[in-house]
Amino acid sequence: MIRSELPWPVYRGKVRDTYDLGDRLLIVATDRISALDVVLPTPIPGKGKVLTMLSAWWFERIGGVVPNHFIAVITEANRREVPFELGPEYFGRSMLVRKAKRLDAECIARGYLAGSGWKEYQATGTVCGIPLPEGLRESDRLPEPIFTPSTKAAEGHDRNITYAELEELVGPEAANAMRIRTMAVYGYAHTVALERGIIIADTKLEFGWWNEEVILIDEVLTPDSSRFWLAEEYRPGGPQPSLDKQPVRDWLAANWRDGDPVPELPRDVVEATTERYLRGYRMLTGEELSL
Repeated sequence: MIRSELPWPVYRGKVRDTYDLGDRLLIVATDRISALDVVLPTPIPGKGKVLTMLSAWWFERIGGVVPNHFIAVITEANRREVPFELGPEYFGRSMLVRKAKRLDAECIARGYLAGSGWKEYQATGTVCGIPLPEGLRESDRLPEPIFTPSTKAAEGHDRNITYAELEELVGPEAANAMRIRTMAVYGYAHTVALERGIIIADTKLEFGWWNEEVILIDEVLTPDSSRFWLAEEYRPGGPQPSLDKQPVRDWLAANWRDGDPVPELPRDVVEATTERYLRGYRMLTGEELSL
C-alpha cells in the first residue's frame, strides 16, 4: 500500500496517513519509506504492517513506564470501531489511538555513537553539542545515553536543537516531560531488546498533550525510528550489522545527491530491507508476521 484512500479528513505524512475521527485518530501505516529526509518512490512491501504490529507490541509493554495514545490495532474482529468500511488490506496496518495535540519536536535517545552523531563527534568531539570523552570509536556504547531533540519538518531536513531551544519551542513543562519519558522508554526498551539479541543503538520518539498530560504518540521502537543492531555480531570500531532501513540509507547515500530527483530502489535493496524488518519483528516478539 503506497497510499490509503478512506472517506474521511486525512493528513499524509512521510509514511503514515492519519484520519481524524473526532476524539480519536486512525493511523494507517503505508509501505512508503523515507531516508535522509526524503520519501522514496519505491515501497517496501508489508512494511506498514510491521510498523503497526511492532509499535502495538511495544505500546502494550511500555504503558506502565510512559502513558501513550494506543487503543487497538484494527482487525476483522473490531472493524466496527471505525465509522466507515475498511477492506482487509487495512487490517493489521491501521491503529486506533487517542487524539493528542502533537508537540512539534522529535526526541532522540542515543546510547551508541553512530550515524550523524559519529560524524559530528569526529569533527568536534560532541554529539548535538554535548561533549563526549575523547577516543571513542564508531558504534561505541556511550558512557550514558544522551537526549538530543530536533525539529520536526513536514518536508526537508530536521534540525538538531539544544534543550534550551526545545524549551522555547514547546515550553519548559513539556520539554522536561519529553526528556524524562524519552530516556525512560529507551532504558526500558534497550534492556528488553538486548534480552532478545537486539541492541537498540538509538531511537526517535514523539509526544503530544492529552488530558493535560504529555503522552507518547505516533510509532515507537520500530525499524523506521530506531537503529537495531544484532547483539551477537556487535563489534565497535565501524558500522554494525543492522535490522533496520540501513540498506536504504546506504544505497541512497551512494546513488543520490540532495536536490536531485529521488530514484527508484533496486529490487535487492527492497528485498533486503523487507527481510530485516521481518527478522527484527520475529526476534523481538517471538512470532512470525504474515504479510
